[in-house]
Amino acid sequence: MKTLFCSPSRLLFLGLVMALASGFVQPALAQGPRLGHINSGELVSLMPETKKAEDSLKRFAEGMETQVQAMLSELKVKYADFQSKSKEWSESLREYKTKEIQDLQSNIDNFQQRAQQDIAKRKEDLLGPVIQKAEEAIKSIAKEGNYDYIFDTSSGNFLYTKDSDNLLETAKKKLKLP
Repeated sequence: MKTLFCSPSRLLFLGLVMALASGFVQPALAQGPRLGHINSGELVSLMPETKKAEDSLKRFAEGMETQVQAMLSELKVKYADFQSKSKEWSESLREYKTKEIQDLQSNIDNFQQRAQQDIAKRKEDLLGPVIQKAEEAIKSIAKEGNYDYIFDTSSGNFLYTKDSDNLLETAKKKLKLP
């Protein structure tokens, strides 16, 4: 029958191994992941490219609005004409003018829908590169600072977080923003 008794040298060796192992494992467990946070919306709003993109988008949207207003003015004139003269018209002319007004209204509705889609696409086209530049700066900061996680506080979904590094100032420096 084997005994579970170990020699003093074997106990000393096992004690040394355990002490060394706990010395290496303990600091790694105590440190935990490195956390940071940034308000990416604020960062993007500070970038000069954002102002240029927003100005361009505003001009584009104003052009669309001007076109809609012109179409609405035309509709208003046709409707006023219909109201004042329809009693004098034949039934077939009234039907034609009614359909003309309905078609114009339908065209305006369709144009407004397409205009909204065009504005959204233009916004994506203009701001996409700006957002990508900000994301690249954040990723670069994460790698340089050895961050495990960077949270975006612009969504406001965090009810509680442990202390972490706010990286907005670092990102502003990286992007050479005031």
